[in-house]
Amino acid sequence: MPSEPRSPRLAVLIDADNTSARIADGLFEEVAKIGEASVRRIYGDFSGTRSRGWAEILAKHAIIPQQQFAYTTGKNASDITLVIDAMDLLHSGRFDGFCLVSSDSDFTRLAARIREQGIDVFGFGEQKTPESFRQACRRFIYTENLLPGKIKEEGDTATSNKPLQSPDTASLLIKRVLAQEDTDDGWISLGTVGKQLLNLAPDFDPRTFGFKKLSDLVRKTGQFDIERTEGSPLRIRIRQKPSVEGRAKRGRTRGSAKSPATE
Repeated sequence: MPSEPRSPRLAVLIDADNTSARIADGLFEEVAKIGEASVRRIYGDFSGTRSRGWAEILAKHAIIPQQQFAYTTGKNASDITLVIDAMDLLHSGRFDGFCLVSSDSDFTRLAARIREQGIDVFGFGEQKTPESFRQACRRFIYTENLLPGKIKEEGDTATSNKPLQSPDTASLLIKRVLAQEDTDDGWISLGTVGKQLLNLAPDFDPRTFGFKKLSDLVRKTGQFDIERTEGSPLRIRIRQKPSVEGRAKRGRTRGSAKSPATE
């Protein structure tokens, strides 16, 4: 009997100094969508108050703490230890991807080096994370979208809190993707659009704009035509303006509908 394919093995490395413990549940739920968190390590000085929130939930998520005492002010031993561990794990050849959890741009070169080896990097950090680190990752997830209560109950399409960015911002990105594809009739499958969006902007996420699904975000903008035919995937294109002939035809239709009342 053939065995089921195993989920991608992931190494999850967390910078406790730059990540809130409030995202822990959402973080590992998100990681589970990508693969199996085979390694779970967190780096920081857990003897101080700054990382105390993490110290209280390490056991819940089976996270292994890497204690780094702050012997010298202004020096971040935690970052150095995280990088050393990441390179050791990379060269072991046992992992299909790395999850780097930090809002610190210092990890930009680490992310780029891992990807040079042909291994995917998934970044997790706050919206303030510098663009250099976000772009160095295959995909970057804003940790604000992982906070408790950010998403409504199953079945609702919009998030419960104010979105991080306006849907209009998403419209510009979607239009860029549609323009790049340049099909004869302008229609492109939504799945293709989603993949191209992540290639264009690794931090693209419908949740950032207040929606769970890309299709709901597209509908909300009101700037795209949407089509689904039986047996075919959902397709979108930039909303077409009615032609002069079409407007005239609708005008004649409305006029004929009124004629009995005016006779």
